Amino acid sequence: MLGLIAMGAWRWIPQSGDNMETPIDHATTAERTGGGDRRRRTMAIIAGGLVLGVGAAITLAAWNDSEFATGTFGSGQFGIEGSLDGSTFSSSPESPGKTLVFEVDADALAPGDTVYAPFAVQLEAGSTNAADVTIEALSAAAIAADLTYTLIEPTAFGCDETTTGAALVTDAATTASGPTAVFDLAAVTTPLYLCFAVTAGVGLDPSQTGAVTWEFAATSTATLP
Repeated sequence: MLGLIAMGAWRWIPQSGDNMETPIDHATTAERTGGGDRRRRTMAIIAGGLVLGVGAAITLAAWNDSEFATGTFGSGQFGIEGSLDGSTFSSSPESPGKTLVFEVDADALAPGDTVYAPFAVQLEAGSTNAADVTIEALSAAAIAADLTYTLIEPTAFGCDETTTGAALVTDAATTASGPTAVFDLAAVTTPLYLCFAVTAGVGLDPSQTGAVTWEFAATSTATLP
């Protein structure tokens, strides 16, 4: 008697009184064998796909680009220069610098005498910055201990006992005593006129000589328009 099993293949089912052998289910065995082959092929394809995926990730190309910016730099100009006559200017950056022209009695001072000498200072042509200027008397000579100076800013070049103007320094020592701020320069080749008045003190001893050097020191400030 035939019976139907779940695998969908016919096979003999022994019944009471039958004396037959059950035949081998070759179709079922083949199907199982075929199913295993398909599974192996599927796994091989998946594995191959994984390998191909890794290879593709390694060989991917990327776009590259760059942008550069360059600045060119340079320094400005800065300097001051002096004049003994108010019109001819030059730079004297080392001591003793220019020789001030005092009146003839400057080498024959007596206590209480005052002698005068003009000077002018300006920013050099091409300077790119304004300047703050200080002055400092620098002398180690014995006579300097008995000399004082006053610095006047007149409105025109020239210096004598009649000169008037703003007093930038008054009765200062001519020995080294530190710098004093005196003026600023805010335009190139525009001179500032000065008048040195040097006075001998009451303690001045006879037969003394010596030199006094003044340093005008400029510090750059704002950029000029």
